[in-house]
Amino acid sequence: MVSTIEKLKKRIAVSQKKQPADFILRNACVADVFSLAWTNADVVIADGMIVAIDTKGSFKAVNEMDAKGRYVVPGLIDGHIHIESSMLTPSAFGDVLLPHGVTTVVTDPHEIANVAGIEGIQFMLKDAEKSPMDIYVMLPSSVPSTSFENAGAKLEASDLMPLLSHPRVLGLAEVMDYPSVLSGDDAMLAKLAMTQDANLRIDGHGAGLQSEEIRGYRAAGIQTDHECVTVDEARDRIAQGMYVLIREGSAAKNLKDLLPAVTPHNARRFLFCTDDKHLDELVCEGSIDHAIRLAIAEGMQPLQAIQLATLNAAECYGLSNKGALAAGFQADFIILDHLESFDVSAVWKNGVKVAEHGVMVNALTVQVVCSDRISQSVHLPSLARVDLAIPFLKGTKANIIEIIPNQLVTNKLVEQVDVKNGLFVPNIELDQLKLAVIERHHQKHTIGLGIVKGFGLQSGAVATTIAHDSHNAIVLGTNDTDMIIAIQALQDMQGGLVVVNEGQILAAVALPVAGLMTQAPLDIAIQSLAKLHEALHTIHPTNDFHLFLTLSFLSLPVIPSLKLTDTGLFDVTTFEHISIESD
Repeated sequence: MVSTIEKLKKRIAVSQKKQPADFILRNACVADVFSLAWTNADVVIADGMIVAIDTKGSFKAVNEMDAKGRYVVPGLIDGHIHIESSMLTPSAFGDVLLPHGVTTVVTDPHEIANVAGIEGIQFMLKDAEKSPMDIYVMLPSSVPSTSFENAGAKLEASDLMPLLSHPRVLGLAEVMDYPSVLSGDDAMLAKLAMTQDANLRIDGHGAGLQSEEIRGYRAAGIQTDHECVTVDEARDRIAQGMYVLIREGSAAKNLKDLLPAVTPHNARRFLFCTDDKHLDELVCEGSIDHAIRLAIAEGMQPLQAIQLATLNAAECYGLSNKGALAAGFQADFIILDHLESFDVSAVWKNGVKVAEHGVMVNALTVQVVCSDRISQSVHLPSLARVDLAIPFLKGTKANIIEIIPNQLVTNKLVEQVDVKNGLFVPNIELDQLKLAVIERHHQKHTIGLGIVKGFGLQSGAVATTIAHDSHNAIVLGTNDTDMIIAIQALQDMQGGLVVVNEGQILAAVALPVAGLMTQAPLDIAIQSLAKLHEALHTIHPTNDFHLFLTLSFLSLPVIPSLKLTDTGLFDVTTFEHISIESD
Protein backbone atom coordinates (compact mmCIF):
# COMPACT_ATOMS: atom_id res chain seq x y z
CA MET A 1 0.00 0.00 0.00
CA VAL A 2 1.37 3.41 -0.99
CA SER A 3 2.19 5.53 2.06
CA THR A 4 1.04 9.09 2.52
CA ILE A 5 4.64 10.26 2.20
CA GLU A 6 5.01 8.55 -1.17
CA LYS A 7 1.76 10.12 -2.39
CA LEU A 8 2.94 13.54 -1.30
CA LYS A 9 6.25 13.06 -3.08
CA LYS A 10 4.45 12.19 -6.30
CA ARG A 11 2.03 15.12 -6.11
CA ILE A 12 4.81 17.57 -5.44
CA ALA A 13 6.89 16.13 -8.27
CA VAL A 14 3.97 16.42 -10.71
CA SER A 15 3.24 19.96 -9.55
CA GLN A 16 6.84 20.87 -10.35
CA LYS A 17 6.67 19.13 -13.78
CA LYS A 18 9.26 16.56 -12.76
CA GLN A 19 6.99 13.70 -13.79
CA PRO A 20 3.78 13.41 -15.81
CA ALA A 21 0.36 13.75 -14.22
CA ASP A 22 -2.11 10.88 -14.11
CA PHE A 23 -4.74 12.91 -15.95
CA ILE A 24 -5.26 16.37 -17.41
CA LEU A 25 -8.59 17.89 -18.35
CA ARG A 26 -7.53 20.41 -21.01
CA ASN A 27 -9.17 23.55 -22.35
CA ALA A 28 -11.64 23.97 -19.49
CA CYS A 29 -13.43 27.08 -18.30
CA VAL A 30 -12.65 26.52 -14.62
CA ALA A 31 -14.74 27.95 -11.79
CA ASP A 32 -12.71 29.91 -9.25
CA VAL A 33 -15.09 29.80 -6.27
CA PHE A 34 -12.69 31.84 -4.14
CA SER A 35 -12.79 34.92 -6.36
CA LEU A 36 -16.03 34.19 -8.27
CA ALA A 37 -14.26 34.24 -11.62
CA TRP A 38 -13.73 31.93 -14.56
CA THR A 39 -10.28 30.83 -15.72
CA ASN A 40 -9.39 29.19 -19.02
CA ALA A 41 -7.04 26.45 -17.90
CA ASP A 42 -6.09 22.78 -17.69
CA VAL A 43 -6.95 20.77 -14.56
CA VAL A 44 -3.89 18.68 -13.65
CA ILE A 45 -4.44 15.59 -11.46
CA ALA A 46 -2.24 13.11 -9.60
CA ASP A 47 -3.42 10.41 -7.18
CA GLY A 48 -6.97 11.75 -7.22
CA MET A 49 -5.88 15.24 -6.18
CA ILE A 50 -5.58 18.46 -8.15
CA VAL A 51 -1.93 19.53 -8.32
CA ALA A 52 -2.28 22.50 -10.68
CA ILE A 53 -4.71 24.75 -12.51
CA ASP A 54 -2.49 25.44 -15.47
CA THR A 55 -3.19 28.42 -17.73
CA LYS A 56 -0.18 27.80 -20.02
CA GLY A 57 -0.75 24.23 -21.21
CA SER A 58 2.69 23.29 -19.93
CA PHE A 59 1.98 19.99 -18.15
CA LYS A 60 2.08 16.45 -19.53
CA ALA A 61 0.00 13.46 -18.46
CA VAL A 62 -0.49 9.73 -18.97
CA ASN A 63 -4.12 10.39 -19.93
CA GLU A 64 -5.95 13.52 -20.96
CA MET A 65 -9.26 14.81 -22.27
CA ASP A 66 -10.32 17.98 -24.06
CA ALA A 67 -13.12 19.87 -22.28
CA LYS A 68 -13.55 21.98 -25.44
CA GLY A 69 -14.06 25.18 -23.49
CA ARG A 70 -16.95 23.89 -21.41
CA TYR A 71 -17.57 25.02 -17.83
CA VAL A 72 -15.97 22.93 -15.11
CA VAL A 73 -17.10 23.34 -11.49
CA PRO A 74 -16.31 21.58 -8.20
CA GLY A 75 -18.33 18.55 -7.13
CA LEU A 76 -21.48 19.59 -5.29
CA ILE A 77 -22.04 19.08 -1.56
CA ASP A 78 -25.37 18.53 0.20
CA GLY A 79 -24.90 20.01 3.66
CA HIS A 80 -27.71 18.12 5.37
CA ILE A 81 -29.71 15.13 4.22
CA HIS A 82 -31.39 12.09 5.70
CA ILE A 83 -30.49 9.39 3.21
CA GLU A 84 -33.25 7.18 4.58
CA SER A 85 -35.82 9.62 3.18
CA SER A 86 -34.70 8.65 -0.32
CA MET A 87 -35.79 5.11 0.58
CA LEU A 88 -32.37 3.93 -0.59
CA THR A 89 -29.46 2.54 1.37
CA PRO A 90 -26.26 4.63 1.25
CA SER A 91 -24.60 2.25 -1.23
CA ALA A 92 -27.45 2.76 -3.70
CA PHE A 93 -27.93 6.45 -2.93
CA GLY A 94 -24.62 7.49 -4.44
CA ASP A 95 -25.49 5.98 -7.81
CA VAL A 96 -28.56 8.24 -7.99
CA LEU A 97 -26.88 11.53 -7.13
CA LEU A 98 -23.40 11.23 -8.62
CA PRO A 99 -24.81 11.65 -12.17
CA HIS A 100 -26.30 14.95 -10.92
CA GLY A 101 -22.86 16.17 -9.85
CA VAL A 102 -23.29 15.62 -6.11
CA THR A 103 -20.03 14.06 -4.97
CA THR A 104 -20.31 14.59 -1.21
CA VAL A 105 -23.16 14.57 1.30
CA VAL A 106 -23.41 15.16 5.03
CA THR A 107 -26.09 12.88 6.41
CA ASP A 108 -27.86 12.54 9.72
CA PRO A 109 -28.96 8.89 10.16
CA HIS A 110 -31.40 9.69 12.92
CA GLU A 111 -34.20 7.97 11.02
CA ILE A 112 -32.64 4.52 11.32
CA ALA A 113 -31.21 5.41 14.75
CA ASN A 114 -34.76 5.93 16.02
CA VAL A 115 -35.52 2.40 14.84
CA ALA A 116 -32.34 0.47 15.63
CA GLY A 117 -30.12 2.74 17.72
CA ILE A 118 -26.33 2.47 17.42
CA GLU A 119 -26.70 -0.66 15.31
CA GLY A 120 -28.59 1.40 12.75
CA ILE A 121 -25.88 4.09 12.62
CA GLN A 122 -23.19 1.45 12.23
CA PHE A 123 -25.13 -0.10 9.35
CA MET A 124 -25.25 3.27 7.56
CA LEU A 125 -21.53 3.88 8.09
CA LYS A 126 -20.61 0.41 6.84
CA ASP A 127 -22.94 0.51 3.83
CA ALA A 128 -21.69 3.99 2.89
CA GLU A 129 -18.20 2.56 2.35
CA LYS A 130 -19.54 0.72 -0.73
CA SER A 131 -20.44 3.96 -2.51
CA PRO A 132 -17.99 6.00 -4.64
CA MET A 133 -19.69 9.11 -3.21
CA ASP A 134 -18.21 10.60 -0.03
CA ILE A 135 -20.85 10.14 2.65
CA TYR A 136 -20.14 11.82 5.98
CA VAL A 137 -22.22 11.39 9.13
CA MET A 138 -23.42 13.71 11.87
CA LEU A 139 -24.38 11.64 14.91
CA PRO A 140 -28.08 11.87 15.87
CA SER A 141 -28.53 14.21 18.84
CA SER A 142 -32.14 13.53 19.72
CA VAL A 143 -33.21 9.90 19.73
CA PRO A 144 -36.06 10.08 20.41
CA SER A 145 -36.63 13.67 19.32
CA THR A 146 -38.63 14.29 22.51
CA SER A 147 -39.89 12.30 25.48
CA PHE A 148 -43.47 12.64 24.21
CA GLU A 149 -43.31 9.65 21.86
CA ASN A 150 -42.08 6.06 21.77
CA ALA A 151 -39.15 5.32 19.49
CA GLY A 152 -37.21 2.14 18.83
CA ALA A 153 -34.15 3.33 20.73
CA LYS A 154 -32.79 5.95 23.10
CA LEU A 155 -29.27 7.27 22.62
CA GLU A 156 -27.24 9.00 25.32
CA ALA A 157 -23.87 10.69 25.07
CA SER A 158 -22.15 7.52 26.28
CA ASP A 159 -23.69 5.57 23.38
CA LEU A 160 -22.52 8.06 20.78
CA MET A 161 -19.04 8.85 22.12
CA PRO A 162 -17.24 5.78 20.66
CA LEU A 163 -18.32 6.87 17.16
CA LEU A 164 -16.81 10.37 17.42
CA SER A 165 -13.45 9.03 16.29
CA HIS A 166 -14.84 7.40 13.15
CA PRO A 167 -13.22 9.03 10.09
CA ARG A 168 -16.61 9.67 8.44
CA VAL A 169 -18.16 11.30 11.53
CA LEU A 170 -18.08 15.11 11.48
CA GLY A 171 -20.03 15.97 14.61
CA LEU A 172 -23.46 16.08 16.25
CA ALA A 173 -26.55 16.30 14.06
CA GLU A 174 -29.47 18.70 14.27
CA VAL A 175 -30.21 19.47 17.91
CA MET A 176 -33.99 19.59 17.81
CA ASP A 177 -34.87 19.21 21.48
CA TYR A 178 -34.57 22.93 22.13
CA PRO A 179 -36.29 22.84 25.55
CA SER A 180 -33.51 20.54 26.79
CA VAL A 181 -30.86 22.91 25.43
CA LEU A 182 -32.39 26.08 26.83
CA SER A 183 -33.15 24.51 30.23
CA GLY A 184 -29.61 23.17 30.55
CA ASP A 185 -30.64 19.51 30.67
CA ASP A 186 -27.60 17.47 31.72
CA ALA A 187 -28.14 14.67 29.20
CA MET A 188 -28.30 17.11 26.30
CA LEU A 189 -25.37 19.16 27.54
CA ALA A 190 -23.29 15.97 27.77
CA LYS A 191 -23.78 15.43 24.01
CA LEU A 192 -22.87 19.03 23.24
CA ALA A 193 -19.83 18.94 25.51
CA MET A 194 -18.41 15.69 24.13
CA THR A 195 -18.71 17.05 20.58
CA GLN A 196 -17.01 20.31 21.47
CA ASP A 197 -14.26 18.46 23.33
CA ALA A 198 -13.65 16.46 20.15
CA ASN A 199 -13.47 19.74 18.17
CA LEU A 200 -16.32 18.64 15.88
CA ARG A 201 -19.38 20.45 14.50
CA ILE A 202 -22.86 20.79 15.99
CA ASP A 203 -25.89 21.27 13.76
CA GLY A 204 -29.00 23.13 14.89
CA HIS A 205 -32.72 22.79 14.30
CA GLY A 206 -34.28 26.14 15.09
CA ALA A 207 -37.79 25.70 13.71
CA GLY A 208 -39.93 28.56 14.99
CA LEU A 209 -37.32 29.78 17.49
CA GLN A 210 -37.13 33.47 18.26
CA SER A 211 -33.92 35.50 18.30
CA GLU A 212 -33.38 35.17 22.05
CA GLU A 213 -33.77 31.39 21.80
CA ILE A 214 -31.25 31.26 18.96
CA ARG A 215 -28.97 33.23 21.25
CA GLY A 216 -29.23 30.31 23.68
CA TYR A 217 -28.38 27.89 20.88
CA ARG A 218 -25.28 29.90 20.03
CA ALA A 219 -24.26 30.02 23.68
CA ALA A 220 -24.47 26.23 23.61
CA GLY A 221 -22.11 26.09 20.63
CA ILE A 222 -24.67 25.17 17.98
CA GLN A 223 -23.44 26.40 14.60
CA THR A 224 -26.04 25.86 11.85
CA ASP A 225 -29.75 26.00 11.11
CA HIS A 226 -31.63 24.48 8.17
CA GLU A 227 -35.11 25.32 9.45
CA CYS A 228 -35.37 28.97 8.38
CA VAL A 229 -38.54 29.74 6.45
CA THR A 230 -38.38 33.57 6.33
CA VAL A 231 -35.79 36.16 5.35
CA ASP A 232 -35.88 37.66 8.85
CA GLU A 233 -35.09 34.27 10.42
CA ALA A 234 -32.17 33.74 8.05
CA ARG A 235 -30.76 37.20 8.66
CA ASP A 236 -31.02 36.74 12.41
CA ARG A 237 -29.14 33.42 12.29
CA ILE A 238 -26.40 34.95 10.15
CA ALA A 239 -26.10 37.97 12.44
CA GLN A 240 -25.64 35.59 15.37
CA GLY A 241 -22.78 33.80 13.64
CA MET A 242 -24.55 30.72 12.30
CA TYR A 243 -24.44 29.11 8.90
CA VAL A 244 -27.85 28.97 7.23
CA LEU A 245 -28.59 25.92 5.12
CA ILE A 246 -31.14 26.86 2.46
CA ARG A 247 -33.40 23.84 2.17
CA GLU A 248 -35.09 22.64 -0.99
CA GLY A 249 -36.44 19.15 -0.47
CA SER A 250 -39.65 17.31 -1.23
CA ALA A 251 -41.89 18.53 1.59
CA ALA A 252 -40.00 21.67 2.62
CA LYS A 253 -39.22 24.05 -0.23
CA ASN A 254 -37.70 27.19 1.26
CA LEU A 255 -35.23 28.37 -1.38
CA LYS A 256 -37.34 31.01 -3.12
CA ASP A 257 -38.43 32.51 0.20
CA LEU A 258 -34.90 32.65 1.64
CA LEU A 259 -32.86 33.70 -1.37
CA PRO A 260 -33.50 37.45 -0.84
CA ALA A 261 -31.61 37.12 2.46
CA VAL A 262 -28.39 36.33 0.58
CA THR A 263 -26.26 39.38 -0.25
CA PRO A 264 -22.68 39.80 -1.55
CA HIS A 265 -21.70 40.68 2.02
CA ASN A 266 -23.12 37.62 3.79
CA ALA A 267 -23.21 34.98 1.05
CA ARG A 268 -20.29 33.02 2.51
CA ARG A 269 -22.50 31.98 5.45
CA PHE A 270 -25.13 30.26 3.27
CA LEU A 271 -25.15 26.81 1.72
CA PHE A 272 -27.71 24.43 0.22
CA CYS A 273 -29.29 21.26 1.55
CA THR A 274 -32.22 18.97 0.78
CA ASP A 275 -32.91 17.56 4.26
CA ASP A 276 -35.51 15.05 3.00
CA LYS A 277 -36.11 14.20 -0.63
CA HIS A 278 -37.87 11.21 -2.13
CA LEU A 279 -36.38 8.89 -4.73
CA ASP A 280 -38.65 9.93 -7.61
CA GLU A 281 -37.71 13.61 -7.27
CA LEU A 282 -34.01 12.83 -6.82
CA VAL A 283 -34.00 10.87 -10.07
CA CYS A 284 -36.08 13.44 -11.95
CA GLU A 285 -34.61 16.75 -10.81
CA GLY A 286 -31.57 15.97 -8.66
CA SER A 287 -30.81 17.70 -5.38
CA ILE A 288 -28.15 20.42 -5.04
CA ASP A 289 -27.98 20.83 -8.82
CA HIS A 290 -31.71 21.55 -8.69
CA ALA A 291 -31.12 24.18 -5.99
CA ILE A 292 -28.49 25.85 -8.18
CA ARG A 293 -30.88 25.96 -11.15
CA LEU A 294 -33.62 27.48 -8.99
CA ALA A 295 -31.24 30.04 -7.52
CA ILE A 296 -30.04 31.10 -10.97
CA ALA A 297 -33.63 31.34 -12.21
CA GLU A 298 -34.41 33.57 -9.22
CA GLY A 299 -31.60 35.96 -10.19
CA MET A 300 -28.55 34.74 -8.31
CA GLN A 301 -25.30 34.90 -10.28
CA PRO A 302 -24.31 31.36 -11.35
CA LEU A 303 -20.88 31.44 -9.69
CA GLN A 304 -22.42 32.67 -6.46
CA ALA A 305 -24.87 29.75 -6.47
CA ILE A 306 -22.02 27.35 -7.23
CA GLN A 307 -20.01 28.80 -4.33
CA LEU A 308 -22.89 28.11 -1.93
CA ALA A 309 -23.10 24.53 -3.22
CA THR A 310 -19.38 23.81 -2.95
CA LEU A 311 -16.88 25.93 -1.03
CA ASN A 312 -19.35 27.23 1.55
CA ALA A 313 -20.60 23.74 2.37
CA ALA A 314 -17.07 22.35 2.59
CA GLU A 315 -15.91 25.10 4.94
CA CYS A 316 -19.01 24.82 7.10
CA TYR A 317 -18.21 21.17 7.84
CA GLY A 318 -14.43 21.42 7.93
CA LEU A 319 -13.87 19.51 4.69
CA SER A 320 -10.71 21.43 3.91
CA ASN A 321 -9.77 19.60 0.70
CA LYS A 322 -13.21 19.79 -0.91
CA GLY A 323 -15.37 22.42 -2.54
CA ALA A 324 -12.89 24.10 -4.91
CA LEU A 325 -10.76 23.54 -8.00
CA ALA A 326 -7.21 24.38 -6.93
CA ALA A 327 -3.99 22.61 -6.07
CA GLY A 328 -4.35 20.54 -2.90
CA PHE A 329 -8.07 19.85 -3.39
CA GLN A 330 -9.70 16.54 -4.24
CA ALA A 331 -10.30 16.05 -7.95
CA ASP A 332 -14.09 16.05 -7.66
CA PHE A 333 -15.52 18.06 -10.55
CA ILE A 334 -18.30 18.38 -13.10
CA ILE A 335 -18.36 19.31 -16.78
CA LEU A 336 -21.41 21.36 -17.71
CA ASP A 337 -22.93 21.52 -21.16
CA HIS A 338 -24.72 24.75 -20.25
CA LEU A 339 -24.14 27.02 -17.28
CA GLU A 340 -27.51 28.71 -16.79
CA SER A 341 -29.46 25.44 -16.95
CA PHE A 342 -26.68 23.61 -15.11
CA ASP A 343 -26.78 20.62 -17.46
CA VAL A 344 -24.35 18.04 -16.07
CA SER A 345 -22.44 16.29 -18.86
CA ALA A 346 -19.93 14.25 -16.86
CA VAL A 347 -18.74 13.83 -13.28
CA TRP A 348 -15.31 12.94 -11.87
CA LYS A 349 -14.71 11.61 -8.35
CA ASN A 350 -11.11 11.53 -7.10
CA GLY A 351 -9.91 12.10 -10.65
CA VAL A 352 -11.91 9.22 -12.15
CA LYS A 353 -14.95 9.67 -14.37
CA VAL A 354 -17.89 8.07 -12.54
CA ALA A 355 -20.91 9.36 -14.47
CA GLU A 356 -21.70 10.63 -17.94
CA HIS A 357 -24.90 11.83 -19.61
CA GLY A 358 -26.97 11.13 -16.48
CA VAL A 359 -25.86 7.55 -15.80
CA MET A 360 -23.09 5.87 -13.83
CA VAL A 361 -20.11 4.71 -15.86
CA ASN A 362 -19.71 1.51 -13.84
CA ALA A 363 -22.81 0.98 -11.73
CA LEU A 364 -22.39 -1.95 -9.35
CA THR A 365 -25.07 -4.11 -7.76
CA VAL A 366 -24.37 -4.04 -4.04
CA GLN A 367 -25.83 -6.60 -1.67
CA VAL A 368 -27.41 -5.07 1.41
CA VAL A 369 -26.54 -6.98 4.57
CA CYS A 370 -28.37 -6.13 7.79
CA SER A 371 -29.34 -7.79 11.06
CA ASP A 372 -32.76 -9.04 12.10
CA ARG A 373 -33.22 -5.98 14.28
CA ILE A 374 -33.03 -3.86 11.16
CA SER A 375 -34.82 -6.19 8.71
CA GLN A 376 -37.58 -7.28 11.15
CA SER A 377 -38.37 -3.98 12.84
CA VAL A 378 -42.15 -3.68 12.40
CA HIS A 379 -44.27 -5.07 15.24
CA LEU A 380 -47.77 -3.67 14.84
CA PRO A 381 -50.87 -4.84 16.70
CA SER A 382 -53.94 -6.26 14.97
CA LEU A 383 -56.44 -3.41 14.94
CA ALA A 384 -60.21 -3.27 15.22
CA ARG A 385 -62.49 -0.33 14.49
CA VAL A 386 -62.73 0.45 18.20
CA ASP A 387 -58.97 1.12 18.27
CA LEU A 388 -59.44 4.00 15.81
CA ALA A 389 -62.54 5.50 17.45
CA ILE A 390 -62.33 9.20 18.43
CA PRO A 391 -64.97 9.90 21.10
CA PHE A 392 -66.62 13.28 21.63
CA LEU A 393 -68.17 13.69 25.06
CA LYS A 394 -69.12 17.38 25.19
CA GLY A 395 -69.96 18.57 21.69
CA THR A 396 -68.65 18.73 18.14
CA LYS A 397 -65.76 21.20 18.35
CA ALA A 398 -62.28 19.80 17.65
CA ASN A 399 -58.60 20.73 17.65
CA ILE A 400 -57.49 19.99 14.08
CA ILE A 401 -54.09 19.72 12.40
CA GLU A 402 -54.03 21.76 9.19
CA ILE A 403 -51.23 20.91 6.81
CA ILE A 404 -49.46 23.48 4.66
CA PRO A 405 -48.50 21.82 1.35
CA ASN A 406 -44.74 21.68 0.79
CA GLN A 407 -44.02 22.86 4.34
CA LEU A 408 -43.16 21.00 7.54
CA VAL A 409 -44.98 23.43 9.81
CA THR A 410 -48.70 23.00 10.44
CA ASN A 411 -51.52 25.18 11.71
CA LYS A 412 -53.74 24.53 14.71
CA LEU A 413 -57.41 24.95 13.86
CA VAL A 414 -60.58 24.71 15.91
CA GLU A 415 -63.59 23.61 13.84
CA GLN A 416 -66.92 21.90 14.11
CA VAL A 417 -66.78 18.25 13.01
CA ASP A 418 -69.28 15.51 12.28
CA VAL A 419 -70.08 13.34 15.29
CA LYS A 420 -72.30 10.24 15.15
CA ASN A 421 -73.16 8.14 18.21
CA GLY A 422 -70.52 10.07 20.14
CA LEU A 423 -67.73 9.33 17.65
CA PHE A 424 -65.95 11.46 15.05
CA VAL A 425 -66.87 10.76 11.43
CA PRO A 426 -64.52 11.89 8.62
CA ASN A 427 -66.02 14.46 6.24
CA ILE A 428 -64.62 14.46 2.70
CA GLU A 429 -66.42 17.66 1.69
CA LEU A 430 -64.94 19.58 4.64
CA ASP A 431 -61.63 17.74 4.18
CA GLN A 432 -61.63 16.54 7.81
CA LEU A 433 -59.92 13.16 7.82
CA LYS A 434 -58.81 10.71 10.48
CA LEU A 435 -55.15 10.33 11.39
CA ALA A 436 -53.54 7.64 13.55
CA VAL A 437 -49.98 6.96 14.74
CA ILE A 438 -49.33 3.42 16.01
CA GLU A 439 -46.22 2.37 17.97
CA ARG A 440 -44.36 -0.28 15.99
CA HIS A 441 -41.10 -0.97 17.81
CA HIS A 442 -41.72 -2.67 21.16
CA GLN A 443 -45.35 -3.84 20.98
CA LYS A 444 -46.49 -1.15 23.39
CA HIS A 445 -49.81 -0.92 21.50
CA THR A 446 -49.97 2.85 21.99
CA ILE A 447 -52.12 4.65 19.41
CA GLY A 448 -52.38 8.39 18.93
CA LEU A 449 -55.49 9.66 17.14
CA GLY A 450 -56.26 13.00 15.54
CA ILE A 451 -58.13 14.93 12.88
CA VAL A 452 -56.30 16.50 9.94
CA LYS A 453 -57.30 18.98 7.24
CA GLY A 454 -55.69 19.81 3.90
CA PHE A 455 -54.86 16.44 2.35
CA GLY A 456 -57.93 16.26 0.15
CA LEU A 457 -58.34 12.47 -0.02
CA GLN A 458 -61.61 11.58 -1.74
CA SER A 459 -61.70 7.97 -0.55
CA GLY A 460 -59.56 5.19 0.90
CA ALA A 461 -56.49 5.40 3.09
CA VAL A 462 -52.70 5.69 2.91
CA ALA A 463 -50.14 4.50 5.42
CA THR A 464 -46.38 4.38 5.92
CA THR A 465 -43.68 3.49 8.44
CA ILE A 466 -41.78 6.62 7.41
CA ALA A 467 -43.01 8.87 10.21
CA HIS A 468 -40.45 11.33 11.52
CA ASP A 469 -38.63 10.95 13.77
CA SER A 470 -39.61 7.90 15.76
CA HIS A 471 -40.91 6.15 12.64
CA ASN A 472 -43.95 4.54 14.08
CA ALA A 473 -46.71 3.66 11.61
CA ILE A 474 -48.86 6.57 10.46
CA VAL A 475 -52.15 6.15 8.60
CA LEU A 476 -54.49 8.71 7.04
CA GLY A 477 -57.95 7.76 5.95
CA THR A 478 -61.52 8.51 5.04
CA ASN A 479 -62.79 5.33 6.75
CA ASP A 480 -61.66 2.86 9.41
CA THR A 481 -61.84 -0.27 7.25
CA ASP A 482 -59.31 0.92 4.70
CA MET A 483 -57.09 2.30 7.46
CA ILE A 484 -56.95 -1.09 9.19
CA ILE A 485 -56.13 -2.87 5.92
CA ALA A 486 -53.34 -0.37 5.27
CA ILE A 487 -51.79 -0.95 8.70
CA GLN A 488 -51.90 -4.72 8.25
CA ALA A 489 -50.15 -4.32 4.89
CA LEU A 490 -47.31 -2.46 6.60
CA GLN A 491 -46.91 -5.33 9.04
CA ASP A 492 -46.95 -7.96 6.31
CA MET A 493 -44.20 -6.30 4.24
CA GLN A 494 -42.15 -5.14 7.24
CA GLY A 495 -42.65 -1.48 6.51
CA GLY A 496 -43.13 0.75 3.50
CA LEU A 497 -45.86 2.78 1.85
CA VAL A 498 -49.33 1.62 0.84
CA VAL A 499 -52.48 2.95 -0.85
CA VAL A 500 -55.84 1.28 -0.09
CA ASN A 501 -59.31 1.92 -1.48
CA GLU A 502 -62.63 0.13 -0.95
CA GLY A 503 -60.99 -2.76 0.86
CA GLN A 504 -58.29 -3.36 -1.78
CA ILE A 505 -54.56 -2.65 -1.76
CA LEU A 506 -54.01 -0.57 -4.90
CA ALA A 507 -50.23 -0.29 -4.61
CA ALA A 508 -47.43 -0.74 -2.10
CA VAL A 509 -43.69 -0.18 -1.82
CA ALA A 510 -41.93 -2.51 0.61
CA LEU A 511 -39.17 -0.94 2.72
CA PRO A 512 -37.85 -3.81 4.84
CA VAL A 513 -34.58 -2.12 5.85
CA ALA A 514 -35.72 -0.61 9.16
CA GLY A 515 -39.12 0.09 7.60
CA LEU A 516 -37.39 2.97 5.80
CA MET A 517 -35.30 1.69 2.88
CA THR A 518 -35.63 -0.75 0.03
CA GLN A 519 -33.39 -3.62 -0.98
CA ALA A 520 -34.82 -3.69 -4.49
CA PRO A 521 -32.66 -2.73 -7.51
CA LEU A 522 -32.94 0.93 -8.41
CA ASP A 523 -35.04 0.43 -11.55
CA ILE A 524 -37.52 -1.80 -9.68
CA ALA A 525 -37.75 0.70 -6.81
CA ILE A 526 -38.48 3.53 -9.25
CA GLN A 527 -41.18 1.47 -11.00
CA SER A 528 -42.83 0.56 -7.67
CA LEU A 529 -42.86 4.19 -6.61
CA ALA A 530 -44.42 5.24 -9.93
CA LYS A 531 -47.20 2.67 -9.44
CA LEU A 532 -47.77 3.99 -5.93
CA HIS A 533 -48.27 7.53 -7.23
CA GLU A 534 -50.61 6.28 -9.95
CA ALA A 535 -52.70 4.56 -7.29
CA LEU A 536 -52.66 7.70 -5.19
CA HIS A 537 -54.24 9.61 -8.07
CA THR A 538 -57.32 7.40 -7.84
CA ILE A 539 -58.10 8.58 -4.32
CA HIS A 540 -56.49 12.01 -4.55
CA PRO A 541 -57.10 13.26 -8.11
CA THR A 542 -55.29 16.61 -7.81
CA ASN A 543 -52.18 15.18 -6.13
CA ASP A 544 -50.52 18.60 -6.40
CA PHE A 545 -48.08 18.19 -3.51
CA HIS A 546 -45.95 15.39 -2.07
CA LEU A 547 -48.61 13.70 0.05
CA PHE A 548 -46.56 10.88 1.56
CA LEU A 549 -43.68 13.12 2.59
CA THR A 550 -46.06 15.67 4.07
CA LEU A 551 -47.81 12.86 5.96
CA SER A 552 -44.51 11.55 7.29
CA PHE A 553 -43.79 14.81 9.12
CA LEU A 554 -47.12 15.03 10.95
CA SER A 555 -45.67 12.92 13.76
CA LEU A 556 -42.63 15.14 14.39
CA PRO A 557 -43.29 16.95 17.70
CA VAL A 558 -40.55 19.58 17.37
CA ILE A 559 -41.89 21.56 14.40
CA PRO A 560 -44.87 23.89 15.06
CA SER A 561 -47.58 23.92 15.65
CA LEU A 562 -49.78 20.83 16.07
CA LYS A 563 -48.57 17.25 15.53
CA LEU A 564 -49.58 13.70 16.41
CA THR A 565 -47.41 11.05 18.07
CA ASP A 566 -48.27 7.55 19.25
CA THR A 567 -49.03 9.07 22.67
CA GLY A 568 -51.55 11.62 21.38
CA LEU A 569 -52.15 15.07 19.91
CA PHE A 570 -49.22 17.37 20.68
CA ASP A 571 -49.10 21.17 20.75
CA VAL A 572 -45.53 22.10 19.84
CA THR A 573 -45.95 25.75 20.86
CA THR A 574 -46.76 24.79 24.47
CA PHE A 575 -44.84 21.48 24.34
CA GLU A 576 -47.68 19.47 25.84
CA HIS A 577 -50.39 17.04 24.83
CA ILE A 578 -53.87 18.39 24.25
CA SER A 579 -57.24 16.70 23.76
CA ILE A 580 -58.83 16.29 20.33
CA GLU A 581 -62.10 17.67 21.63
CA SER A 582 -61.94 21.42 22.08
CA ASP A 583 -63.75 23.47 24.70
